[in-house]
Amino acid sequence: MSLTPKRVWITRAEPGAARTADRLSDMGFEPIVAPLLAIENLTPPVPDLAPFAAVAFTSVNGVSAFAALTPRRDIPVFAVGDATAQAAHDAGFADVRSAAGDLHTLARLIAGAVANADVLVPQAETPAGDFTAALTAAGARNVSIQSLTVYRAIETSAPAPALFDAVLIHSPRAGHALAKRGHETLAHRVLACISPAAAAPLVALGLTPVIAKSPDEASLLTILNAALGKRDPAV
Repeated sequence: MSLTPKRVWITRAEPGAARTADRLSDMGFEPIVAPLLAIENLTPPVPDLAPFAAVAFTSVNGVSAFAALTPRRDIPVFAVGDATAQAAHDAGFADVRSAAGDLHTLARLIAGAVANADVLVPQAETPAGDFTAALTAAGARNVSIQSLTVYRAIETSAPAPALFDAVLIHSPRAGHALAKRGHETLAHRVLACISPAAAAPLVALGLTPVIAKSPDEASLLTILNAALGKRDPAV
């Protein structure tokens, strides 16, 4: 007799939600795609890239939005994590380095590779963190950041699924949107968060989310494997 698959609510925006759903299905879970955020790409004028030593991407969404704004692919790229680096490679950027971490590891990577130069950061309208402060903390030597707002994340009105065993939170914005659903909706579920910042709004509700050991989806899905007993996620 087969057991009913555990149901996992995916809150992240498309197109990432569909990729996550495929990974969950491969692990033996039943994915429920009900994004709490939608991505809207913006069309700001792109500055002359000649003065910049590099472009720093803090998300896959930033890569896709920026790549649609310019044909330039020859500028060096620093990416926050491996998925973002892969997105940059797929978009045609040839010189890509991954920090394989979060905003702070990205800042340390840039601080060790760039000095006395400007770096362009295509990012969200509401950034997840203070990149300039992270660079200062990393000991960057006269590295100036110029932000370029290339997309915004908009909260949706998606209701919580009627039944779910766990929920994935991929970002602080998703954490805030999820917290608005209230304590009772989320109590007694596995709340898998990609970072402490993503977990913070849920902690404020008196809940106990589980935080991934590193800020990437493979680590995030490992939480489900431990809590719900399915196969390890493919990297």
